[in-house]
Amino acid sequence: MIRLPPQGPDLDAQALRIVRAVHETGSITAAAVALGFSQPAVSQQLKRLEQRLGLAVIERVGRGVRLTEAGLVLARHAVTVATALDAAAGEIAELQGLRSGLVRLVAFPSASATLVPSLLARMKDQHGQISITYLEAEPPEAVAAVRQNSADLAITFSYPGDRVDPHRKSAQGLRVATLRRDEMMLVLPVGHPLAGAARGDVDRSATDRSAIAPGAVDLGDLDDENWVAGCPRCRGHLLDLCDRRGFAPRISYETDNVAAVFGLVEAGIGVALLPALAIESVGNRAGVVIRATTGRDHRTLHAVTSAGAERVPALAAALRALAAIARVR
Repeated sequence: MIRLPPQGPDLDAQALRIVRAVHETGSITAAAVALGFSQPAVSQQLKRLEQRLGLAVIERVGRGVRLTEAGLVLARHAVTVATALDAAAGEIAELQGLRSGLVRLVAFPSASATLVPSLLARMKDQHGQISITYLEAEPPEAVAAVRQNSADLAITFSYPGDRVDPHRKSAQGLRVATLRRDEMMLVLPVGHPLAGAARGDVDRSATDRSAIAPGAVDLGDLDDENWVAGCPRCRGHLLDLCDRRGFAPRISYETDNVAAVFGLVEAGIGVALLPALAIESVGNRAGVVIRATTGRDHRTLHAVTSAGAERVPALAAALRALAAIARVR
């Protein structure tokens, strides 16, 4: 029987990173490329790790390798350890007077034209030494990127009662902070009976958003309309809301392009339900009217990071800036 030393297994951060890379890539060679090491160096690190543990970490499967049970345990904890080390390095850097760092940001499309530019501008103004990279992705992929340690901060959204909400099971163990509500708004042609304004009566003084007519509309009053739907999760939310009002919407057109949605509505082809943030990303369109719903339907915006990531100075600065931006919108 193998006996471990009293102080427990002898682990180091480099070994954990290697195990994680092997798990993600499926081979020692690919892990070496991902980490910038030579293949023999990675093999030697794994061999020394197994000798220290007294347990096998990898096993051969055909022409590749896979982790043993012990290897899977190490891979599962690797992201947490890496985050803690980044936090420690960041705090030491602050003590040394180094205001630098890197934040890998990922966010959904309508945030690309609204929240993200404001965040980047604020960070450049207040923390110019911090580098930020940006990738666009829908919430499920964004949450997965944080979990896999390929992103530090994800801006995401969720709908009430969403059965495939990525912030539930897939975000377990991560930090999910609420930023704010994002109201769902109806987009109607100016001439629509429920638009509350005749063609030509729209407030054209608004330069950065569509005219917002007073009052609210019940979705049930639009049960005979053609609908323009967006992404699969947005379409699912529309179906759920309409089902609660006792009808199934006739979705005749589908597009993820918010500008295309506005064009179709403006042409009188159909009506749509869009988040206020998505509407903001398009700007003023004279041929449409924006109305609230009587149910005050909404989605919630979130900031997702790994647990404890707020202790990393660069990431903490980005989170503070994002929270401030979200409050004023």
